[in-house]
Amino acid sequence: MTALNTIPAYSRPLISHLSKLGIHSVPALLLHLPLRYIDETHITAVRDLRVGESAQLEGEIVHAELSYKPRKALIARLEDASGQLTLRFLHFYPSQIAALKVGNKLRVYGEVRSGFFGYEMVHPSCKAVGETTLVAETLTPVYPTVAGLTQASLRKAIALAFKQNVSAETLPAHVYQALNLPSLASSLQALHNPAAGADLSALANKSTPHWRRLAFDELLAQQLSMRKHYARRRRVDAPQFPPSKQLVSALLKGLPFALTQAQQKVALEIERDLSLAHPMQRLLQGDVGSGKTIVACMAALQAIESGWQVALMAPTEILAEQHYQKMQGWLAPLAIEIAWLTGSQLKKERDLALQAISSGRAQLVLGTHALFQEAVQFKQLGLAIIDEQHRFGVQQRLALRQKGQPEPHQLMMSATPIPRTLSMSYYADLDVSVIDELPPGRTPIVTKLVSDARRDEILQRVRESCAQGHQAYWVCPLIEESEALQLVTAQDTYALMQAIFPELSIGLLHGRLKPAEKQAVMTEFSAGRIQLLVATTVVEVGVDVANANLMVIEHAERMGLSQLHQLRGRVGRGAAKSTCILLYQKKLSDLASARLKAIYESNDGFAIAQADLNLRGPGEFLGLRQSGVPMLKIADLNRDADLLLHAKKLADNLLKDCPSAVEQHLNLWLGAADEWVKV
Repeated sequence: MTALNTIPAYSRPLISHLSKLGIHSVPALLLHLPLRYIDETHITAVRDLRVGESAQLEGEIVHAELSYKPRKALIARLEDASGQLTLRFLHFYPSQIAALKVGNKLRVYGEVRSGFFGYEMVHPSCKAVGETTLVAETLTPVYPTVAGLTQASLRKAIALAFKQNVSAETLPAHVYQALNLPSLASSLQALHNPAAGADLSALANKSTPHWRRLAFDELLAQQLSMRKHYARRRRVDAPQFPPSKQLVSALLKGLPFALTQAQQKVALEIERDLSLAHPMQRLLQGDVGSGKTIVACMAALQAIESGWQVALMAPTEILAEQHYQKMQGWLAPLAIEIAWLTGSQLKKERDLALQAISSGRAQLVLGTHALFQEAVQFKQLGLAIIDEQHRFGVQQRLALRQKGQPEPHQLMMSATPIPRTLSMSYYADLDVSVIDELPPGRTPIVTKLVSDARRDEILQRVRESCAQGHQAYWVCPLIEESEALQLVTAQDTYALMQAIFPELSIGLLHGRLKPAEKQAVMTEFSAGRIQLLVATTVVEVGVDVANANLMVIEHAERMGLSQLHQLRGRVGRGAAKSTCILLYQKKLSDLASARLKAIYESNDGFAIAQADLNLRGPGEFLGLRQSGVPMLKIADLNRDADLLLHAKKLADNLLKDCPSAVEQHLNLWLGAADEWVKV
C-alpha cells in the first residue's frame, strides 16, 4: 500500500494532519469521502433566490460597514443586475474587511435567509472574481477535517492521490456483477468529483450506485474479516465435554417448571458445541425473563461432569448475587461446590475463595470483574459464561478466557436482543442462539405514558397496588442533586415517599451503597417486607421479584430504549397483571418522543432493539464490544441490508477460492484493524 511519506509532493505538515484523521496511505486518502457537497457549478441571480436554500451569487460590493448594535458585526451589500443581497459576519478578520471594500467583485456561497433588508447570508464563503475566474465544472466536496487542514488542501491532496493509479480492483469482477455495481475507480471519481447536475439528495442519502459500490466493499471486508477469524478459531484446541448423563437430568427433575421448546433447542446447540474439540464462541440472547440462566446452568453442568471448572461473570454485584442465589438453589442438591468472588469481599473470604478456585475444589465460580484479576488462578477452567456481555470490553472477556489452558469454551448472554442486521455484521464471528419465547404463565406488561403533571394520580396508583398486597418500584435516574441535570433524585424521592406513604415499608437501592447494604435491601424486598423500592437504574438487571407488579420510571424521556425495556422487565415476572408507568416532562425532543412511542407500542424486545438501532446507530448500541472495533463509515445497516445479505453469502466462498484477493481487499479496507476480532 503506497505510504504518503513516499510521495515528495506531500509535505510533512500535510502528512501530520492527515495522520490525525487516521490516513497514512494513498488508498486511505481516496477512501476519505465527502460529508456533503456544495453546488458551485452555476451562478444564481438575486431575484431567483429562495429562503432556506443554498446558492452561489456573483456581484459587486456596493456598501460595507462595521456595526456595533446589537452586537459587533461586519455588514456588506452585494449587488448584481437583479438586486442586492446583505452579507453578515459576526466573527471576522482584517483580511475580510479588506476583501469586502466597496467596488470589489466577489463570488459568494451560502444559505439564503430572510433579513431586515431582504435576502441575506450569514458567514458565506467569498472569493475574489477576475475576468478569468471560471465556474466549477463539478460539485464541490466538503470533507471531514482537523484544525490546520483546509478544505482546499484536502482537495489538492486527493487530486494528487488519483494520479498515483492505486484504485485497482481487489476482487474478481463477478463479485459485483450480480448487483450491477460500477468499478471502484469510477465510484471514487464520481464521489470526489460529482458531475454538475448530479442528484444532491441521492448523494446526501448515499443511495447512488457509486455510494452503494463502496458500501458493499466495506460490508464485504467486515464479513471477510469476521469469517476469517471464525475459521481460525475452529483450528484452536479446546476441551471436549460429552453430553451430561447424570447432572443435567437430575437438575431438570428438581425444577418446578419445564423448559420451553426454545430453551430445549438452544440447550442442544450449546451441548453440541461443548462436545467439539474447538472452543465454542456462542452468544445466547433472549428477551428479559426468557430463561437464559437455566440454559447456562445446564451448560455448566456438562463441563463440571467432565471434571472441569466453570466461571460465570456478571457486570454488577446485584446481578452476580442473583445468579449465586439461583445457582445455590439449583445445584446444592447435586453437591456442586460454588465459590463467590467480588471486589468488595473481605480479605479472609476472598482468600478462601481463591484457594478453593486454585485447588479445583470450587467447580462453579461466580463473580464480577474480580474473576479476571491476576490473583485468580483456576486449576482447570473449561467454560467461561459472561452475562450481559455487552457491558464487558474485548480485553476483559479475553482476560477471563486466558485463565484456561487449553482455551476454554465461552458462552455470552444478553437480555438486550440484537437486531438481525447487527447480528449479521458485527457479530458474524460468533454463533448465535436465540430464546424467542417466554415461559408460560407470564402476563403481558401494560405500558403507560403519563405526563409529570399527573403525578398525584400515579402516587394513588402506588398506594392502591401496595394495599392489595403487591410491591412496586419507583426508579429515578440520579442518586443525588445535580445542577447540570435537574432530575428527581433517588435520595430526595425516598424521603418524599416516606412522607407521602407513612403506612408503607419503603426501601432505597443505588450503586453507592455497600454490597452488604444492597444485599440487605434486596433480601427484604424479595421477602416482601419492603413494599415500595425507590431505586436508580441499578435494578435494570438481576432483580427478580414475582410479587412486584408496578414500576414507575421518572424522566423516562432521558433513558435509552434498551434500558427502558430492561427496567420494564423487572415487573411481569409473576402471574399478576403488571404495569410500567413512564413519567415524562413536557417539551419532549423528537428523539425522546420516538423512544417513548417505540416502548409504548411494543413489548417485543427484538422490535425495540431494532428501533433502538435505528435511533442511535450501531456505535452506542454495541457498547463495550467496540473496544478497537472499526465502525462502518460508509455502509448503513438499515439502508444497505440487501448489500449486507449479499456480502454474507459471498464471504466464505471468497475465503476458499480467492485467498490472496481477500487479503488485498482486507488490507485496503481494514489494514491493521483486521486484528480486532479476538473474542
